[in-house]
Amino acid sequence: MVDLKEKAKFVRKQILISTSKAKKGHIGGAFSVTDILVAIYFAPLINFDLKNPKSPTRDRVILSKGHNSIALYVVLYTLGVISREQLDSYGQNSTLLGEHANRKLSGIEVDTGSLGHGSGIGAGIALGLQIDKLDNKTIVILGDGECQEGSVWESFMFAAHHKLSNLIIIVDRNKLFTLGGTEEWLAIDPLDKKLKSFGFDVKNIDGHSFDEIIDAFAYHSERESSQPLAIIANTIKGKGVSYMENEAAWHHGVPTGELFQKALNEIENMEESS
Repeated sequence: MVDLKEKAKFVRKQILISTSKAKKGHIGGAFSVTDILVAIYFAPLINFDLKNPKSPTRDRVILSKGHNSIALYVVLYTLGVISREQLDSYGQNSTLLGEHANRKLSGIEVDTGSLGHGSGIGAGIALGLQIDKLDNKTIVILGDGECQEGSVWESFMFAAHHKLSNLIIIVDRNKLFTLGGTEEWLAIDPLDKKLKSFGFDVKNIDGHSFDEIIDAFAYHSERESSQPLAIIANTIKGKGVSYMENEAAWHHGVPTGELFQKALNEIENMEESS
């Protein structure tokens, strides 16, 4: 049995090290989405063949908030899908591991980071799987700031209209984006009611609770609904580092010196919610 707490601790620690080495990265959102990615890949909650990441029978995971790709890179490294050499090249000249997700890498489905596109691509993939009568899931992880994009809501209408029950949308609801609070700049609440009105089944969870993440996927498998599922994962930007938590300034930015060491120590000693 995989110790998900320890995996998440390792992933956060490596995110910190990789971004510090590169002197770039969107660390706050990478920390908020870490537990979601760890649960998906290590519980595991998806069908994913480590030896054949492009297997046609795989479940598809799209990190639409592609600026947090370092979190996915570290997870894929931990799984053995990408190499240590590749991970060490993060943010360097001529690397495939840029700040935004790159589909030339094993385990990455699409190029993302131009926000507002992942949900539309995911809905298209889900429809294709449905037409081919395949049972595979498509999981799209959106940022909550990304949900201010009109294209996201167009894709939601499309998904509900086509009854894409094989589509799971996860919103990393840390309530912050690069400029500040989402509700101060362009409110998306009440997000659950809006998603329901667009034809989604909706689950509100603690995005740092492995039990609740796993239960939400179990709910998707057990329900009889023909509608897509939206999981609103309530998270903390910068989760695990006291001076980063709930601070928009750490949307991006890299700690150095004493701040780096403080972050490293706090991650080593952190306790997860479940």
